[in-house]
Amino acid sequence: MSSPELLLQVLRSELRAAGVTYKVLAERIHMSESSVKRMFGQKDMSLSRLAEICKASGVAMEDILRQAADVTPHSDTLTLAQEKSLIAAPKLLLVAICCLGNWTMEQIVETYQMTESECILQLIALDKLELIELRPNNRYRLNVSPAFHWLPDGPVQQYFRDYVVADYFNGSFDHKGETLLCVPARVSSRSAQEVVQKIQQLVAELARLHQEDRRLKADERDGFTLLVGFRSWEFSAFTALRRPEAKPELPSMTHQIGPKKR
Repeated sequence: MSSPELLLQVLRSELRAAGVTYKVLAERIHMSESSVKRMFGQKDMSLSRLAEICKASGVAMEDILRQAADVTPHSDTLTLAQEKSLIAAPKLLLVAICCLGNWTMEQIVETYQMTESECILQLIALDKLELIELRPNNRYRLNVSPAFHWLPDGPVQQYFRDYVVADYFNGSFDHKGETLLCVPARVSSRSAQEVVQKIQQLVAELARLHQEDRRLKADERDGFTLLVGFRSWEFSAFTALRRPEAKPELPSMTHQIGPKKR
């Protein structure tokens, strides 16, 4: 999909959200409804016309441009070399995760023990790694898709296993918007694959909400993390209690962990 098509797709979505129909828009910009429909149907629009429509509909043009950039196709993962570079420098990994959460440089410096100069150096390093595209005034654009995920069994995922998982579970999961579930089940391979697809849909939905809530004020958002695992597994202490003649079949068990504050 080309850039003009992406812009129009986002613009249509924002117009619908604002309750502005083609008829209403036509009245506001002094055009006929058929002309407005034709203009959108041609899938091309000048920036001056886009600015006029945004002003007439009460939609921020900056939001349109940013959202179009966000949905531009990008890679879902980093390369092995990129992940190794992140793991080699803890502060670089920290800033990378902040960028994936759309933090500004000011928010990073205010939150963590890092000077502005140090943070800028990390952003420059992430730009060289092509995780972000650094822009004027230390702003940036992510070069990964909303469906981004770390490499399976890659350096970052292994780092999380070694250092993050235990810290993640060292919480009560009883605050608002938090939950912890461990649901055992015996299902077929086909049913298990269906569950995996549902999990992927949940991840996509969380990515959508993450993008939508970026327009909210910083104090209206909080950092949540979704950690989900689903595998054929039996707790080793239970396996040790199996009868010698028992079949080695392992029961499927779901680990579904809901959002938790960082």
